[in-house]
Amino acid sequence: MNNEIMPNFIKNRAFLTPDRIALFFNEHTLTFKELYEQSYQVAGQLQKSGVKKDQFVGILLKNHLDTVVILFALQLLGVKAVMLNNRLTPAELAWQLNDSQAAFLIIEDSYEKADELLTLGLTIITKEQLVPADFEVPVIQEEINLTDVCTVMYTSGTTGNPKGVLQTYGNHWWSAVGSALNLGFIDKDRWLCSVPLFHISGFSILMRSVIYGMPVILHESFDAKKTIEEITNKQVTIMSVVGTMLTKVIETLEDASLPSGFRCFLLGGGPAPLPLLKACSAKEVPVFQTYGMTETSSQIVTLSPEYSLTKLGSAGKPLFPAQLQILSEDGRGAGPMKAGEIVVKGPNVTTGYLNRPDANKDKFRNGWFYTGDIGQLDEEGFLYVLDRRSDLIISGGENIYPAEIEAVLLAHPAVSEAGVTGLEDKIWGQVPIAFVVAKNGSIVSEEELEQFCMGHLAKYKVPKKIRFISKLPRNAAKKLLRRKLREMAEEGRTDR
Repeated sequence: MNNEIMPNFIKNRAFLTPDRIALFFNEHTLTFKELYEQSYQVAGQLQKSGVKKDQFVGILLKNHLDTVVILFALQLLGVKAVMLNNRLTPAELAWQLNDSQAAFLIIEDSYEKADELLTLGLTIITKEQLVPADFEVPVIQEEINLTDVCTVMYTSGTTGNPKGVLQTYGNHWWSAVGSALNLGFIDKDRWLCSVPLFHISGFSILMRSVIYGMPVILHESFDAKKTIEEITNKQVTIMSVVGTMLTKVIETLEDASLPSGFRCFLLGGGPAPLPLLKACSAKEVPVFQTYGMTETSSQIVTLSPEYSLTKLGSAGKPLFPAQLQILSEDGRGAGPMKAGEIVVKGPNVTTGYLNRPDANKDKFRNGWFYTGDIGQLDEEGFLYVLDRRSDLIISGGENIYPAEIEAVLLAHPAVSEAGVTGLEDKIWGQVPIAFVVAKNGSIVSEEELEQFCMGHLAKYKVPKKIRFISKLPRNAAKKLLRRKLREMAEEGRTDR
């Protein structure tokens, strides 16, 4: 269909606004023209190395200027990028590379475990090997079809092997459009990215950059002090964060405030604890909670700015191109403030999982994507995300949402982080177990926290055990890994 055809994103952006800054990285800056020229050069080097249109190519790279160039080079060639998490073991990487049938793998020069991937039968290219001498004029995809796959990102389910989420150019386009229609877009916007580029929260910022013509300030990793400095010095207006990052920014700010030009923290990665949102509100730090996932190419529900205080704790309403409903277990629409499965639809939602017909049949029905997450809508249609369905604890027939218990624990002044999971129990089926990270210098007992919970939760929701730990298990996107908590609970692991 011709109406699905658009000019290649990076080439078109370099033509429209060549002299605008595309990227700040450490002491380097690149304009869109320079970013395109460097991407063109790398596209020629990759083509010379044998990389061809429509192949799947694994990307195992850090947040770096070179990574951005390589990703756009692949788009120029019409190659599907398999975005690999650089915290995975070689065995986990091998599984994803085999599953996607990647023909090549592009890695950092310093990647120590490359030898363990040599047996896979694909060609490994280090950044160092991309040298100017090995160049041929690349065959550039002048146009893209919005139905073409741009990226593949693997999601780690609670059971079984991870699934490769197919993300089309159309998914990324509509994600960027939906975000702009919600947040608004001003010509002074600059987005700070310290979340990983291999994760949808990071990659979507790059796609917004070329679609909007907006500079990105790219950090190798998150650092609260550097974040605050860069927001001021580089006139940052928006930053994507998860709860732990935002907590550290608020703590590091102390009595200082952010510049008036800073528009918002876009907060994702799971339900946000109310104490954190209230702390931000007290400091006049603008925070917009969002709900999204790899399958929705970033946010699909976001709280509009004018509701950030009156609907504290809500993820908001669907972005303009998207739809949302809550379904009860019998498949019917749940009434206001009734919990059920969050089901979404929209042009930013994935077309499906790579090589997974069974999962596709299970998760996609009549155009709707069944997220597996639990939420409820209030009378005005605002979404409140309760939990991941897979994390739901059923104790004596009662549904317990870990996030609700975590929010209470986080309200205690001595608690820095909290994670809750369910442990098998002969009498109740399951009981909640909590893992707590105490704030530096704070001393708190299990009994004190239990009493605190008793004052805020029904008795069946109060954790049967509270274990103290030095840090919670999180993935690269800083999301809490409750399945790891479950393993730790079963093993009885603790730090003290």
